[in-house]
Amino acid sequence: MARYRYRYNPEQLQYEKVPYTWSDYLILGVKWVGFAGVVAFASIYIFNSYFESPKQRALEREVEYLEGQLAIMGSELEKVDHVLSEIAERDDNIYRNIFGTEPYPEHLRQPGVGGTDRMRDLRGFDHSQTIIQTRERLSKIQRKLVAQSKSFDELFTLARNKEEMLASIPAIQPVRNEDLTRVASGYGYRIHPIYKVRKLHTGMDFTAPTGTDIFATGDGVVVRVQSKRNGYGKNVVIKHGFGYETLYAHMSKINVKKGQKVKRGEVIGLIGNTGTSVGPHLHYEVIKDGTKVNPAYFYFNDLSPEQFEQLLERSSTGNQSFD
Repeated sequence: MARYRYRYNPEQLQYEKVPYTWSDYLILGVKWVGFAGVVAFASIYIFNSYFESPKQRALEREVEYLEGQLAIMGSELEKVDHVLSEIAERDDNIYRNIFGTEPYPEHLRQPGVGGTDRMRDLRGFDHSQTIIQTRERLSKIQRKLVAQSKSFDELFTLARNKEEMLASIPAIQPVRNEDLTRVASGYGYRIHPIYKVRKLHTGMDFTAPTGTDIFATGDGVVVRVQSKRNGYGKNVVIKHGFGYETLYAHMSKINVKKGQKVKRGEVIGLIGNTGTSVGPHLHYEVIKDGTKVNPAYFYFNDLSPEQFEQLLERSSTGNQSFD
């Protein structure tokens, strides 16, 4: 930088050489620093606006990954909630019905949550709504689990006090799994194989070769032994007590007599094709308090949870009945 500057003198009508002072140097320095600062700020702003740093790209990838995991967690929570609802339905409509008790109170299954806003610390962020919904769903499932645990505690107490009743409940399949050709039809509306009309199939058909053993599904007394040319053909009805009866139809041979006491697992006859039937099979019904109910709900003694779900799926499909 030059040490002098020139200034016009209007009195002498010429330029004069004027030396720079320290204040001039200071002002000039401030100007250059200010200019450099403006250029630096503009450069940083442009870079940050139009270019991503490696750290920012890494953070964006992490956020994208966490968003994906959050969506997966939400989906898994929906599945858990669905399974828990099915357990609660089975509890109310099957287990408690078996013991003759009222369903677990709905206000205890769905307890409310009062008080202050427990999610206030989660608000104000980009993903607040999703996180809050996930937390609320998780909290709801936790409350349901606590209620279901208490309900099962009550059922265990009922079970300990009703040993005789448990022995009488039709709680096994009437035909061994290894003997089955297939489960031909379950409980529900089906097309009748002979009359070709849609009607309620009030039991479950088990297809197996003629002569396959048929077992009593619970302790009880034989109250009916019939041999007909049509309808159920050769059939047996067992009264188990506690409002339960079971029907075994289309048998080829009957091994019991009216008034005979039988135990769960005892062979009462053989599979056949008698009466109104289009193939060897057992038509099996469960009657509770005079109403025919879905037998599939009662196979909890000899089926694992996985096998039970598979049986329900097979029996609920709209397949062809054999009678």
